[in-house]
Amino acid sequence: MVTAEEFKAKIESWGIPASDFIDDVGKYLSEKYKGDGPEVGTDSAEAALRKLDELLQKYKMFEAGLAEKKRRLEGQIPEISQTLDAINHLKKNSGNTIDTSFQLSDAVFAKAKVDCGEKVMLWLGANVMLEYDIDESQALLAKNKTNAISSLEEVKMQIAYLRDQMTTTEVSMARVYNWDVNRRKAENKP
Repeated sequence: MVTAEEFKAKIESWGIPASDFIDDVGKYLSEKYKGDGPEVGTDSAEAALRKLDELLQKYKMFEAGLAEKKRRLEGQIPEISQTLDAINHLKKNSGNTIDTSFQLSDAVFAKAKVDCGEKVMLWLGANVMLEYDIDESQALLAKNKTNAISSLEEVKMQIAYLRDQMTTTEVSMARVYNWDVNRRKAENKP
């Protein structure tokens, strides 16, 4: 179980700014956007709305980056699982020759005989391929899969937190806007 302090530290490490809920709009505007005059008015409400909109745009930018990261991780986990399955199959048939089909293009496959040895080549990405012992490769892939799953969970938590902040910001914007409309109506009453 994560304590409140640990969760707060985790949120701060994400670098996502917190959005404050504006309960008392008049007090908020007088504290943060006090103008030259004695009263809080349209100028301070518009300045607050601009600032809140800027924060909302920042959240949307964060959301786009996190959505891309989530999509990438969701594609990476099945690939790692398939590679682990292939390594387990090779390990199970160690010392034997197996018949398999290699995909050459979308609808073209070639049959091949593969000797199941003690070494495998893993494509690490960025034009890098390394030879590993079969047990070593299995451990590496299991670790990579665990890391990818935990990263995906972390990204999901970040997205949930970010959506909460976006909702809070949108509600605060609506409250400031409605406060300004009501203030203008009150000024125009005879």
